[in-house]
Amino acid sequence: MVLAKVRALAIYFDSLNENNLPVFSGGELVSGRVVVEVTGDVRVNSLDITARGVAKVRWTESRNTGANTAYTQNYTEEVEYLHHYDTLIGERDEDCPEEGLTVLHAGLHEFAFSFNLPQMALATSFEGKHGSVRYWVKAELHRPWLRPVKAKKEFIVFEHIDINTPLLLAPQAGTKEKTLCCWFCASGPISLSAKIERKGYTPGESIQIFAEVENCSSRVVVPKAALYQTQTFYAKGKGKQIQQLVSNLRGDPLPQGKSQSWEGKQLKIPPVSPSILDCPIIRVEYALVVYVDVPGGLNLSVSLPLVIGTIPLHASSTRTSSISSNCSSLSWLGLSERPEAPPSYSDLAISESHRRDCLQGCDRSDREDQDQGPLLTFITEFKYLPPPLYSEVDPYPDPVELCRATDLRRPDTCPSR
Repeated sequence: MVLAKVRALAIYFDSLNENNLPVFSGGELVSGRVVVEVTGDVRVNSLDITARGVAKVRWTESRNTGANTAYTQNYTEEVEYLHHYDTLIGERDEDCPEEGLTVLHAGLHEFAFSFNLPQMALATSFEGKHGSVRYWVKAELHRPWLRPVKAKKEFIVFEHIDINTPLLLAPQAGTKEKTLCCWFCASGPISLSAKIERKGYTPGESIQIFAEVENCSSRVVVPKAALYQTQTFYAKGKGKQIQQLVSNLRGDPLPQGKSQSWEGKQLKIPPVSPSILDCPIIRVEYALVVYVDVPGGLNLSVSLPLVIGTIPLHASSTRTSSISSNCSSLSWLGLSERPEAPPSYSDLAISESHRRDCLQGCDRSDREDQDQGPLLTFITEFKYLPPPLYSEVDPYPDPVELCRATDLRRPDTCPSR
């Protein structure tokens, strides 16, 4: 049979990451090869490739309009990010399939392809319950009077999110309090304060949680923390939301009248999809929820929004975030911080005679009206000099004030006119 002569049609990408996956981002070059293996001479009209990137949303809802009437409402939406077409060999002509044929002899044949991703904000590859963002390359081998042989290979696109920005390095904090009531009996309040060092993280990092829980109620409560992923899909002016638990931890049970503190309790982020914030039909967001599990009542919770990025934290940003967190570790709980005292002037190894000599040098340069260049030296030298010693007598009295003081003592000698 003729079909048996085409043994394989495959697509290979030239650039792979450390996990042997084709990963790209907006504006980068995507290159690869289409490999055709044939067992004999095969006549080919054309070998075409099509690269596409599409975000697609789809879900259905059942509605009742009467006692025995029901229908299904479909919600679909699609956004295209990439559409590239190229012909690697031959020319496809539907009217004259026998013209312009290319003969492939027995063996392996490789055909290179390349294209650039759009220089724009592309949606990150994603697979959700009601939608997806996919990028792929499809190859089609067309032969006269036969069905085309097809191959398809997906690749991954990441829209990079750099967490080393002031917005994503800012600490996140919240405080909540509630009182448990049972008819006319009200117990004491339960208070919760929670804080994290920053808003942006990358997969594999651990979130350090600082929390304070105080239980003045009559029940035994348990402080907990959970990382949630929220998927929101939009179509035809309507949205559908799915929330999934990513990771969680729990503290120790807290009896009545007790409190519990978390001083950097760690919650590790597993490998998850980065946040998707720029796609008009799919949105992926994350939140850390620190809450108090109250048996027989509604939980007390504090939700802290997160952004999962792709570019990890730099060393300088880590130091800045740590300093900011340490400076505000007491203020966010309402406690006062004592600033450091300034250094003592006595600690400076500069003698009073040296200071006076420098002052006299400055006065001489002013009187002689010389070049002002040396003043820069004095300014730099006096940057950390101590102030003059305290004295009740002004060493440089104003001539007018001196005259007035003399006038008070001897009015006859003052040259008033």
